[in-house]
Formats: sequence, C-alpha cells, structure tokens
Amino acid sequence: MPEDYYELLGVQRDADARTLKKAYRKQAMQYHPDRNPGDAEAEERFKAISEAYEVLSDDQKRRIYDRYGKQGLENQGFSGFSDIGDIFSQFGDLFGDLFGGFGGRGGRRVARGPDLRMQMELSLADCLSGVEKDVEIPRTVDCGTCDGSGAAEGSQATTCTTCRGQGQVGVNRGFITMRTTCPRCRGEGQIISNPCKTCRGTGGKKVTDRVKVRIPAGIDHGMKLRVSGKGERSSTPGGPPGDLYVVIIVADHPRFERHGTELLGEVELDMVQACLGAEVDFETLDGTESLTIEPGTQPGSLLKLRGKGLPSVEGRPGRGDLHLRVAVRIPTELSDAQRQLLEEFRTSTA
Repeated sequence: MPEDYYELLGVQRDADARTLKKAYRKQAMQYHPDRNPGDAEAEERFKAISEAYEVLSDDQKRRIYDRYGKQGLENQGFSGFSDIGDIFSQFGDLFGDLFGGFGGRGGRRVARGPDLRMQMELSLADCLSGVEKDVEIPRTVDCGTCDGSGAAEGSQATTCTTCRGQGQVGVNRGFITMRTTCPRCRGEGQIISNPCKTCRGTGGKKVTDRVKVRIPAGIDHGMKLRVSGKGERSSTPGGPPGDLYVVIIVADHPRFERHGTELLGEVELDMVQACLGAEVDFETLDGTESLTIEPGTQPGSLLKLRGKGLPSVEGRPGRGDLHLRVAVRIPTELSDAQRQLLEEFRTSTA
C-alpha cells in the first residue's frame, strides 16, 4: 500500500478540493466496511484513504504535510484514525446515504447494527436442487414498549448538552483539533433521563427469530449467504439493523466426491462383467441409472454420465458430469468348478 497521501487517493499534488473529494468518495465506496465485511485488508485501506483525505482537505494540515511529511503532522499531535467509527463521524455528511448505514446529519454517526453469523449444514442432495430452510436466530430487536428509543412512555430522550447532539466533541492538540466520541452520551447524541422499564433504557429486547433462508442450487462448501436486516439492532435509534451471514457446510457424501459441478464416484464390477460386458444399475443423486459396461472394461477406467453432476450456483445452463471409476471385484474363494474353468481359461490363452 502506498504511503504517500496523494498516491493513496490517486491525485496530483496540485489537486483542488473538488478533485480530492471526488477521489476519496470513489475509493471510500470501494473499500467501505459494509461492502467488504470481514476483510481486514479493505478496512486498513479505508482507514488509510480517510487519513489521507483528512489531511489533504485541511489547508493547514496539507501545508505541514507538503513541507515536512507525516513526521511533521505527528510532531503536531496528529495520529490518524484508529477507529472506523471516528471516520464515519468525521465525514458523515460526505458519505450521506451512500452506504446504507452511516452518515447522519451534522456528522453524527448513524450506526448500522452488528452483523450475525451462523453455520448451516447441507447434504449433497440439497446442493443439487436448492432448498428453503427455517432457522432460529437469537437476536436483539427494538423494544416494543418504547419503539427502541429507550425512554419511558410519555417521555423522550433529550439532546446531550456536552456535544449538542453531535455525538462527538473536539479535542485540541496544539493547533490541530481532533474529534472524539462524546464521553457523556457515548456517541449517541442524546441522554435518557427516564428510561423505559421494559428494556431498562437499552431500547432493545432479546428474541428468537425464525428466519427463512433460501439455498440456491449448486451452492458449495464455504460459501456465504446474506439475509438482509436479520442481524442485531442498531445502537442508534432509527438506525438500520445488521445482516445475517449464513456460512454453508456441505457434509461429506458416502459415495461421491465433489469437484465444483463435477462428481466422482466408483462403480464395482465382478470380473465376469468386466470381461464380457453387462448392463448394471447405479444409484445417482437423481435416481437409478442403467450403465452399459463394454466387454474388456479395465480396472481404473472412467465412465461418464453426462449431466448427472451438480448445477452451477451462478445459474449457467446445464449441469456437470458424474465420473465413475471402475473397480473390479476379484473373488477370494472359488469353488472347484470355478477354479477348473479358470484353469481352462488360462490354458487357452497360453
């Protein structure tokens, strides 16, 4: 990752305020945490470009940076952003509603609720056809008594006088002013003097929610499904809830091995079937299929059943194939008659 602030934003050193703002918004949309959940690298990039924009959009900080670099800013007490929430608070008006979760009026953070994560185990047959499953999720929703406000009936929260409802207060470090979370309202911008008795002022209640999850055909092990709005409630009144992420675990199949949309299995023949050929039944995921065994089929050879694999989760037409490796079963015990026949066979081929 480039260290130079101009390189981070992809602008020239004489870029004006409009160019800086446009460049930052473009990269912020790309690396925003809501669009890259769980991606630590994207989060670090988001912090870095936000730090670059904070410096270059401030004339005084930009002059110090142009003359002395980052060391000059650090000597004046500037340390960048350590918390994502500070970025949303600092540039809330700039983000607006682009990201569906942050950027309230006046720079106050309107936080989206935390995401939830769960695992769901599926069978290979589930992956073939796709299914709908109901799952029960413990989560926090808005309190029904106070509608999530946290205030008792007939009362309401009041604006925090320390931060004047902004949720942030200014901290002077030399001649540079930083903003940090208000210590009195803890970033909420409001104070609840008469809390709701049901939720004790938290604004939320614990529930077990039944959620319907639609599993698309062709889904594979390790893939994630997102169910919008089924995460935890927002800590900010009126803020949107988080999402539910379902991580798919596909159970091993006793007879098939999966490779994307292709399936690999084994068909067992006795030596007579392999030598003389035969018609044998084989149980696929779709049901019983008749296999034509050609005379002289060798152990380890592959038979292909076209279109008997799995569909593509991307929705491409058709399905993969089922590949069957031939295993020839050799008897360990022979009757006298069988032994005599084999001896005769060996003599005839000598």
